[in-house]
Amino acid sequence: MAISVKGKGKQVARTRRHLRVRKRVTGTAARPRLVVTRSSRHMVAQLVDDTTGRTLASASTLEADLRVAEGDKVAKARRVGELVAERAKSAGVDAAVFDRGGNKYHGRVAAVADGAREGGLTL
Repeated sequence: MAISVKGKGKQVARTRRHLRVRKRVTGTAARPRLVVTRSSRHMVAQLVDDTTGRTLASASTLEADLRVAEGDKVAKARRVGELVAERAKSAGVDAAVFDRGGNKYHGRVAAVADGAREGGLTL
């Protein structure tokens, strides 16, 4: 990977944490990796099979039905988790490994994981 980790700052620290997590967490066809990408406004969750490099299912707050949904960002993040679990079930996936993307397991990142568990996905 051609990511420079020199310098200081929040983004560099998050990148270093993400690389540290990715050394251990890999997804397979039987148990894909649930990748959570968090920005200041949106959340994206994808189920990735690292052996083939394919995305099996995804959900995001950028989708039209979630953009107009009521509630705060945490509630929308929980809905993203439920949607990705629902789409994973239809793709034949019932278990995944959680990749928090270098973010703290707190707030919206934890809400995605909780929503996925409520949707029936085993993390």
